[in-house]
Amino acid sequence: MTTLIRTLATIAAAGAMLATSAFAQSAREIRGPSPYNAIENEPEPKLVVDPPLPDQLARGIVQIQYRVENVRIVPVFGAGARTVSPRIGHLHVSVDDLPWHWADASDSNTVDVVGLPPGQHKILIQLVNSEHRLFPACATCRQTVTFTIPQTKPHQH
Repeated sequence: MTTLIRTLATIAAAGAMLATSAFAQSAREIRGPSPYNAIENEPEPKLVVDPPLPDQLARGIVQIQYRVENVRIVPVFGAGARTVSPRIGHLHVSVDDLPWHWADASDSNTVDVVGLPPGQHKILIQLVNSEHRLFPACATCRQTVTFTIPQTKPHQH
């Protein structure tokens, strides 16, 4: 019986290893091309923005996760950086159509805003180049997220 259990355990472990390696993706497939090599004819950059995390909205905290493709978020600015390959850029974030924004070059993958009053709000997230301009011909580089901060109930004593 012990031999049978060992044999079955060995077969299960081998099967799990084969299944894992069959579905494993390469580093390039997950992370993109190496930053050590120039990329010829880079595909257009892409910004993907998720809706705010609902459990945090109930607490008055806006956390919007995002990811970018075909561009690296880094704190490098100016005209000379515009021709770097792989392409680099950063985000501009605006709240409720206010006339100012902030730049985020951290690649933290989350925009985090706290202290908005209850009600409907919107956050504009833009993927821009090193000169603070939207990438040309980028259909996804400007995305607006609309959400509502719920009214909180006063504490009862």
